[in-house]
Amino acid sequence: MKVRKFSGEIVNFNEEKLIKSMVSSGADVQTAKEILKEIQPQLYEGIPSKKIYKLAFQKLKTISKAHAARYGLKNGIMALGPAGFYFEKFISRLFELQGYTTVTNVFLEGKCTSHEMDVLIKKNDHVAMVECKFHGSQEVKTDVKIPMYILSRFNDLKTTKINHFSSNDFISKCWLVTNNKFTSEAIKFGECSGLSLLSWDYPIGNGLKDIVKQYRVYPITCLTTLTIAEKEVLLLQDVLTVYNLIHDKNSFAKLKLSQSRLKNVQKECNQLLNTQL
Repeated sequence: MKVRKFSGEIVNFNEEKLIKSMVSSGADVQTAKEILKEIQPQLYEGIPSKKIYKLAFQKLKTISKAHAARYGLKNGIMALGPAGFYFEKFISRLFELQGYTTVTNVFLEGKCTSHEMDVLIKKNDHVAMVECKFHGSQEVKTDVKIPMYILSRFNDLKTTKINHFSSNDFISKCWLVTNNKFTSEAIKFGECSGLSLLSWDYPIGNGLKDIVKQYRVYPITCLTTLTIAEKEVLLLQDVLTVYNLIHDKNSFAKLKLSQSRLKNVQKECNQLLNTQL
């Protein structure tokens, strides 16, 4: 059976890949295989991969909302748009969990022109700039023009003294982060020029999806028990992650949930974080 991907490309349906993606969300192999068996009658030649995802997502949701939330992580990160402002703050949180000191939305004066930086990070006396490239559509990849442009900004800033962390810092490294994927040429250029690249699946085994799961820093936008409007209320209050939500009781007060809904949201949050109820 053929499947139409987000990009429009037609490929063979890969059952093992679907099972693996459900298992990575927390479901056991047997459950994943049963879900596949249940949705197979609804599959057809040329079905969009997006529809297969929705079918699997709904089945996972009936078994465990936390499984469904992990399965929907990529869409949850995409919901941090459309402008990408929340995505930049989310990436800042990721670096903080890895021991960095961070600051967002910084204006710096380079050798030739001024620049607005998404994130500045510091660790062990080394300062780096982090540029975030947010895409609101899954089929869009970050091509080679972006790292080439970011490198030119880095070159204009690396000799400039900055004082956002201490009075005698210089930017010595540059990161380019995207919520989607890089083209092969973008990766090749990044590796050759010394840029640090981070995308949904790159570096292999240590991409954005891997770091999120390792540090359990799930965005609130992947929760299945909250409405879009409720998530927006939290984002406006700077509550970006499930960890922030579950550890800030005032956040729940702002949502004005019924006791039964509150328990459901808290249960999903705790299951995502693997903590005791």
